[in-house]
Amino acid sequence: MTDHDVDVLVVGAGPTGLTAAGDLARAGRSVTVLERWATVNPSSRAFAVMARTLEVLDARGLAEDVLAHGQRASQIRIFGDARLDLTHLDSPYRFVLITPQTNVDAALARYAETQGADIRRGVEVVDLVQDETGVTVTARTNDDAGPLQRFRARYVIGADGAHSTVRRLVGAQFPGKTLLSSIVLADVKLAHGPDDGLKLGNTRQVFGFLAPYGRGDADGAWYRAMVWDRDHQVPDTEPVDNTEVIEVLNRAFNADMGVLEISWKSRFHCDERQVAQYRHSRVFLAGDAAHVHSPVGGQGMNTGIQDAANLAWKLAAVLGGADDSLLDSYQDERHPIGRRVVLQSGVMTRAVTLYPRFARSMRNLLAPKLLRVPVVRDAMAGSFAGTGLRYGRRGPVGTRATPIPLAEGPLTELQRTPQFVVIRERGADPVAVSGVLQAKRTDDGPAVLVRPDGYIAWTGSSADHGWRLVLKACAPAQAATAP
Repeated sequence: MTDHDVDVLVVGAGPTGLTAAGDLARAGRSVTVLERWATVNPSSRAFAVMARTLEVLDARGLAEDVLAHGQRASQIRIFGDARLDLTHLDSPYRFVLITPQTNVDAALARYAETQGADIRRGVEVVDLVQDETGVTVTARTNDDAGPLQRFRARYVIGADGAHSTVRRLVGAQFPGKTLLSSIVLADVKLAHGPDDGLKLGNTRQVFGFLAPYGRGDADGAWYRAMVWDRDHQVPDTEPVDNTEVIEVLNRAFNADMGVLEISWKSRFHCDERQVAQYRHSRVFLAGDAAHVHSPVGGQGMNTGIQDAANLAWKLAAVLGGADDSLLDSYQDERHPIGRRVVLQSGVMTRAVTLYPRFARSMRNLLAPKLLRVPVVRDAMAGSFAGTGLRYGRRGPVGTRATPIPLAEGPLTELQRTPQFVVIRERGADPVAVSGVLQAKRTDDGPAVLVRPDGYIAWTGSSADHGWRLVLKACAPAQAATAP
């Protein structure tokens, strides 16, 4: 006999798990989140919120809150004179937002709780058994007080990080390798910081990265720093001395960076790993439980949030009567994205840490020229920001619908009600359907059907019935024709 029965059990209360929990609860599903940490972790590694993630947050009414607690960087200096320019992004958010992950976590936790998700902290999963109708999860409190708790769920989402217990319990391998060791993160107060937002400095031996946090006073401002020294490779457990951070920063930028204070620091290593399957019957892996990669490029938190947005609406649809095969598309759509992010982050890391002098000289010569070519610039910026990523290889289906101009206002505001959206052609009359949102585009494009995660599911003429067939397959409860 189980103690608790829910539609979906989410393991992990990081940004991935909280996004999934909030979306499922918003769709009317019962959700419990189990988090092994008894209290919210005050420190975090992630600090960059990309444009596509800001669009996802805006569709949940969260973007303004997060934007109010961060700094905007429209350009990113990567090496030499090469700069990644985000000002041409096809998005309302033509920048990367620099803010501690704790701010994003707090906003997503409020969202999940407001929608009705039950978040239980200090509870650790110890066993998981699947059968034909659901999953039984056994958990215990971290202090080992009280009896074991058992949860029964139709589905489970493992969003419990790189050392995922859920991944281990379903027997999923996590192939890959270590990319860099002995990376140090620190929060540093500088008397004078970079004058152009995000900035990377590197030599053959070291690299240093600085991102402004916006917290400052008359004496200086706070930055998140990342440093690495080729000649100082020690275990993650080795303490970080302030002198190490200061010296590597100064060497990386070839200047006295004016470090006044260091409030927090941590040493870690980064791996490149990805599970082969995101779905294991009724258990799904998301975020760092499914893929890990270099922190260079700031993709981890963003990719996890978008994993959750993709999976949650599909689980809600299947719980509402859609065919179970819809859930297979989570693997089909998100695994290639995860693979691309692992590759992209790895390429950037290897470019930063190049050692041969000739290779570094060619990098510094060619990168600035390439990034001034509009097609290259926009492709790189779109991939970095997430706005250029898509599901499928060609055509409008699988692309984000956010750029479509609507008479009713931004799509992200319309989708704060979690439904499919039928966007009609300019001048077309409303269609007879209930349970979906409708809007009218102001340009000359075709009609489209937009999924709850903001991606196009169908395109054509609103007078045709093609969109109804897609809607019936994905959301049968919403496909009824109005009387």
